[in-house]
Amino acid sequence: MPVQWCDHSDQINAVTPSALGCEECLKTGDRWLHLRLCRTCGHVGCCDSSPNRHATKHFEATGHPIIEGYDPPEGWGWCYIDEAFVKIGAKTPPREPIKRWY
Repeated sequence: MPVQWCDHSDQINAVTPSALGCEECLKTGDRWLHLRLCRTCGHVGCCDSSPNRHATKHFEATGHPIIEGYDPPEGWGWCYIDEAFVKIGAKTPPREPIKRWY
C-alpha cells in the first residue's frame, strides 16, 4: 500500500478514543467487523465492511477527513477526501481492551 502525506494531514491529531468499540453500534447492540478512529476528534466507528458503516457516516456528517485503522491499532491512516493511505505518526493506543463483535 503506497503511503503519502495528503492535503489534510494538518488535521491529524493525537486523540482519545470516544468508546471501547463502535460508538453507535455499542448503543444499538449492533455488530462490527473492524474499527476506525477519527484522527480529528477521536470518534470510534465501524468500517465499510460492517453493516452500518459508522466511520464513513461520521466523515459525511463532520467532514473530518482522516481515520486510523484501530482494532488493534494498525498504524495506517486513510484520507476520505484524497482517497489515499496517509502517514499518521504514532498509533493511538486503546484506553483499555477493545470489545470484539464480529
